Amino acid sequence: MQNLIKRIIGISVIVLVIILAFKYCQFKKEDDSDIQYNTNLIQQQILNVGKLVVTEGHFSEVVTYKNQQKYLMDMISFEKKALIVVNANVTVAYDLHQMKYDIDEKNKTITILNIPKEEITINPDIQFYDVEQSKLNPFTGEDYNKINKSVKANLAKKIEKSSLKTNAQNRLISELSKILILTNSMGWKLQYNGKTIESETELTQDLGLKL
Repeated sequence: MQNLIKRIIGISVIVLVIILAFKYCQFKKEDDSDIQYNTNLIQQQILNVGKLVVTEGHFSEVVTYKNQQKYLMDMISFEKKALIVVNANVTVAYDLHQMKYDIDEKNKTITILNIPKEEITINPDIQFYDVEQSKLNPFTGEDYNKINKSVKANLAKKIEKSSLKTNAQNRLISELSKILILTNSMGWKLQYNGKTIESETELTQDLGLKL
């Protein structure tokens, strides 16, 4: 009788151990599956964000170009001049395909390693009016190169003072905030520059943007 009881107890212990082991393995499997699901979801969101963010603007200006060629100890001069009307299409772009990041599944952390710098493209349409020149001082390719360089330099200054860059930065923050919202909703952390980002304001500050 005692042997029977011992056998029953022994069998019960073995069954209990098997059940506990099965439950543990099942829990582990579900936990690993959940992590994998979350990781895939985050990677998909980054893929959605990883695109070319382009902000477009239009600028116009009128420039007067003058140049003199002097001869005979500056006693004789030949001037050329023109009225130049510039209409330029400008784009400020962030290519988020180039964004680098790291996903730490164990610590449920996504770290943005690098965000590409802005790319400013200026495409000016330059029209010449009231052109005055002489055979001894005609317009040349060098003049056009100088004018083009000067026009782009002036436009670059206008862009800095305009809202175009700010609008582009707002769009950049809007795209990156999608990652922040997702990580927060899933209990993950978003890090950049060694800091944990918890709000859009912190993201803006850590990117060094002035909105």
